[in-house]
Amino acid sequence: MNIISWLISMIIQFFIGSGDEQRNTSMAKEKEAGLYVGETSAKATNFEDDYHAATNMLKLRMDKNFPDNYHARLSSGENSPYDHGEDRALAVDTTSTAIAMALRSGATVRQAAEAGAVSVGI
Repeated sequence: MNIISWLISMIIQFFIGSGDEQRNTSMAKEKEAGLYVGETSAKATNFEDDYHAATNMLKLRMDKNFPDNYHARLSSGENSPYDHGEDRALAVDTTSTAIAMALRSGATVRQAAEAGAVSVGI
């Protein structure tokens, strides 16, 4: 009796297992071909789109407060140039982190842009 039940269970596992194996193989082939879009890649695409939209919303405000790669005078009476590049780089890093954290927490694009602005005080 043990041999018969063992044989039946092996036959069942063969048919059930082969179906799973075929599905896994076909998904792997689709991923390699770039055709398979799983749940995680769809979320990543939405995150990237939201992130870029939030940074674009914040770009004009950043340009006003942190000039982009040029020297500007500290005051009109003096001729001392000041490089805003480091200040802008730090501000971009800070806003980038704030936007990403806000989006990962479930914020909207506008809320994420505001979180980035608040993180650098603009």
